[in-house]
Amino acid sequence: MKIRMSLSRRKTSLIICLGFSYLLSVAQQPSIERIEPPFWWIGMNESNLELLFYGKNLGDFKAYSSVPGLEIINTISIENPNYLFVYIKMDSNLKEGVYPLLLKGDKDKEISVLYRFDKREPGSASRKGFGWGDNIYLLMPDRFANGNPSNDDIDAMVEKADRNNPNGRHGGDLAGVAKYLDYLKELGMTAVWLNPIFENNQPHYSYHGYAITDLYNVDPRLGSNEEFVRLVKQAHQKGLKIIMDMVFNHLGDQHWMIRDLPSSSFIHRWPEYTPSNFRSTTIPDPYHSEYDYQKMINGWFDRHMPDLNQNDSLLADYLIQNSIWWIEYSGIDAIRMDTYQYADKDFMARWVNRIKGEYPDFSIVGELWVEQKALHAYWMEGNYRFGNYDSPLQFLTDFPLYIALRESFLDKEKGWEKGVERIYYCLAQDFVYDEPRNNMIFIDNHDLSRFYSIAGENLQKFTLGLVMLYTLRGIPQFTYGTEQLMTGLESDGHGLIRGDMMGGWPNDPVNAFEAKGRNKQQQKAWELISSLANWRKSSNVIHSGNTRHFLPENNVYSYFRYNENDTVWVILNYGDEEALVETGRFAEMLGQHRRGHEIVSNREISWGETLTLQPYQALIIELIP
Repeated sequence: MKIRMSLSRRKTSLIICLGFSYLLSVAQQPSIERIEPPFWWIGMNESNLELLFYGKNLGDFKAYSSVPGLEIINTISIENPNYLFVYIKMDSNLKEGVYPLLLKGDKDKEISVLYRFDKREPGSASRKGFGWGDNIYLLMPDRFANGNPSNDDIDAMVEKADRNNPNGRHGGDLAGVAKYLDYLKELGMTAVWLNPIFENNQPHYSYHGYAITDLYNVDPRLGSNEEFVRLVKQAHQKGLKIIMDMVFNHLGDQHWMIRDLPSSSFIHRWPEYTPSNFRSTTIPDPYHSEYDYQKMINGWFDRHMPDLNQNDSLLADYLIQNSIWWIEYSGIDAIRMDTYQYADKDFMARWVNRIKGEYPDFSIVGELWVEQKALHAYWMEGNYRFGNYDSPLQFLTDFPLYIALRESFLDKEKGWEKGVERIYYCLAQDFVYDEPRNNMIFIDNHDLSRFYSIAGENLQKFTLGLVMLYTLRGIPQFTYGTEQLMTGLESDGHGLIRGDMMGGWPNDPVNAFEAKGRNKQQQKAWELISSLANWRKSSNVIHSGNTRHFLPENNVYSYFRYNENDTVWVILNYGDEEALVETGRFAEMLGQHRRGHEIVSNREISWGETLTLQPYQALIIELIP
């Protein structure tokens, strides 16, 4: 029996129980429904490639190639006969094109498939990611803007749009993001981080994107693979970088691979549902118990998010290749890896190194929700490691600084290690980092209380936070809707803090994307953010300069960013009273300077032996000789 197939990308729906579908497949003829990756490229640094074949009754097949330069290294059958893994080696002389591969089974069964190798885009390997000079804008596509209402509901997708449900889908999409790229550029942003755009065909909570059901396809309610590629190109044309959000710790329980498990080793299985203890301290902890450690890394993130076992070599190769495929296919500039410390740390190191092997200047930031500085620094490249673990991860989300910033506003009492002193003490511990400027800093994100709420819906306090965001060491990450003064606390639920942008939907009564649709406070906020972000774009001393700070006194915190050519003085009054600041204590940085250009108010300012600050006032002063 011979079957010839040329597979294109298409979706399949597998309605089976979690586990293996042996009984369903016994009486069926061999067939192939998927090959992943769906195609590849010549000229990659790594010449070996794993191909996953999925269909029916493939377990007894072997792969053969008669193509010069395309060698079959190994064919691997696993527990579930619906899967076949084939490793091939590409010769450096292999040309772009479509090539036949032959699968042979018992009783003269044969399946011939065609597999495509494309030519890489010029300069693909040398693409540059984000860095210290970037301003990152985080957005949740479902909640940002609805540019194509026709894709709100898709027949094949379980969950439909319902804007009345804070935890449901609201209809935002890639077309909406593309529509407002100019808006983001005007706001002063240089890079856009999109929460996961992969298919999430889950019955509930599919809007956020973190329960993936297909790693090779964009969710059709957001758009298509081709539409995402166009979005990346449009962003690049406007000088904006794109950061893709990925998840390797878990999948959604409706993922086709979870519905028909390749083998028992692909996920971490427990006698009963066992969640993670979410204590990443157990990983670097030299005294951790094996019980606590295993529960941290092998427990499930949620009931509908099965925990992946990255120690399975077949799965590990599959995940690594998936990242490379998206980088090469879409042209993205960076990856933000969700729940970084929950996946196997050795696998994550291998993944980073493999990406860097193909794209040396590509950027990867890991979500490290760790509050303690030393435990946080464990994950940054170049730092001291317990147990000889050498992390290659360059960029980390700076949760220790976020916690200090948040609590500095929430503290009812000020003083020793309270209020603004928290920020001082946090930064004083930066010695634990090989390069503290590689931290991505933020005042909120999609998982956290809205900063305007943390600031008590006080625009002056709000300004304090923004000034620190755009002047402290690190790479600032800004969350969509902050410019519209969105509110919401974590205790209100994630669905509410991830609100819709006002004006992102055709019939919205207010369009705050435009100045005429903003109220007075929103316009002030927008102008402040735009001025700070655009100023920062061209301020090399803020990007890469050194930091020197002074002990807070009377709720006033002062720090300097400086290099050989420029000095910027930032001074913050955290108090609710006017503050008279004696400038003499800053003589080592001010020297003979007595005037400067103040960025927040866009005016020249001068001082003598003292400087007066209004309650909750923040100043950014570029010193003038």
